[in-house]
Amino acid sequence: MYLDTEACVRAVSSRDARFDGWFYTAVRTTGIYCRPSCPATTPRPRNMVFYPSSAAAQAGGFRACKRCRPDTSPGSPEWNCRADLVARAMRLIADGVVDREGVVGLARRLGYSVRQIERQVRGELGAGPLALARAQRAQTARLLVETSDLPMSDVAFAAGFGSIRAFNDTVREVFASSPRDMRARVRRGAPAAVGEPSATWHQMHLRLPFRRPLLPDNLFGHLVATAVPGVEEWRDGAYRRTLRLPHGPAVIALSPQPNYISARLWLSDLRDLMVATSRCRWLLDLDADPEAVDAALSLDPRLAPLVAAAPGRRVPRSGDADEMAIRIVLGQQISTKAARTHAARLVQAYGDPLKEPVGGLTHLFPEPATLRRTTPEHLAMPASRQRTLLAMAEALAEDAIDLTAGADREVTKAALLALPGIGPWSVESIAMRALGDPDAFPVSDLGIRAGIKEIGVSDKIASILEESLVWRPWRAYAAQHLWATSDHEINRMPKEQ
Repeated sequence: MYLDTEACVRAVSSRDARFDGWFYTAVRTTGIYCRPSCPATTPRPRNMVFYPSSAAAQAGGFRACKRCRPDTSPGSPEWNCRADLVARAMRLIADGVVDREGVVGLARRLGYSVRQIERQVRGELGAGPLALARAQRAQTARLLVETSDLPMSDVAFAAGFGSIRAFNDTVREVFASSPRDMRARVRRGAPAAVGEPSATWHQMHLRLPFRRPLLPDNLFGHLVATAVPGVEEWRDGAYRRTLRLPHGPAVIALSPQPNYISARLWLSDLRDLMVATSRCRWLLDLDADPEAVDAALSLDPRLAPLVAAAPGRRVPRSGDADEMAIRIVLGQQISTKAARTHAARLVQAYGDPLKEPVGGLTHLFPEPATLRRTTPEHLAMPASRQRTLLAMAEALAEDAIDLTAGADREVTKAALLALPGIGPWSVESIAMRALGDPDAFPVSDLGIRAGIKEIGVSDKIASILEESLVWRPWRAYAAQHLWATSDHEINRMPKEQ
């Protein structure tokens, strides 16, 4: 998109927020880069330079606009939709892999050489993996500076900087302001968004942007209707859950607001702030481009009325891909309520308890390495499904199945299908909820077959597959609309409990 200069100029001139995150506009005369929707005076086209990433704009010598804060734009929807090497690399970078393992670790996870990764990422994003990770560190640093009372040395450490000097230099270069000046400016406007003191948790509030429209009904309804007691809950108008992050456990609380998602975080280690934020965005599919999805699905006159009635549906995903795979096996051929009961039993028997519970959240979901030692008394299910569950746990524990952000989706789906008791429904459900495949489509699902009949299509699997081809590559979103034709609780905003 950003290479089409005329289209970029039109988007900037109309301050079109739909393109925020797709590209960034730098202005030669000011040395500043902005999001397309920046409310400042539109620069002359000859002074504009367009970049595919904030890291590329920073590498070009431009600093972030203080008015539109381009580093807080929604992420590009391309990286979650595409399945190529660059998209897989971007998902891993967003999940903090470069900060934890370096570019060598990124290349190892993707199965390519460092040189190949550098060349392809730089060729498309205008900056290499290290520069992209540095831009993320700068954003994390700004969040901590503005939303916490942490000493600056702790902020630098938590944001992933190797030294105070590197932290100060980066913040000044990117934001044209020192960390102390940034904090003072926020204090003049409003107090920092921090929670009650705790010996276990660092607390903070964030606002997560998204592209409008966003329909929260099925998104939060699905997450809460399938919530596992002790791990997930709906409380005070927010979906809350525990997360297992690289440096320790965390709890998140997400609630929909008209123009953003309110995110409250409890972190045991501040170094996980960036990863926690990325997981929240992934979980709620916040980087989607709903107008593009809805426009494509509306081309089918049978689906168009459903889309028009509920624009902006997202695909509810998972905060833990391994957990979701296990839960999908638990849910094979049983009701949502029964699946929750099975999962809760495993959590109480094998989950790691939190040092300090948050509301009704008491445990982390068990890791696959622990579940492969599950005994029959904790698996009140047919022997065939017990074998499937243990086979899944074993494969995940041994890294024979890759459900990470950088997974090759087709390779993973083939590996899943090779496991005993795993059929197309399970594979497509895991691809949708855990891998984030926008075209995943569990065609044999009873809810989808019922929805298909509602729009006048035969519910025979062969017919559904043929008819669904016109919805590609957005069949996971079409599935949300088909499920919504029923009155199931997954389609409704949760009630207060």
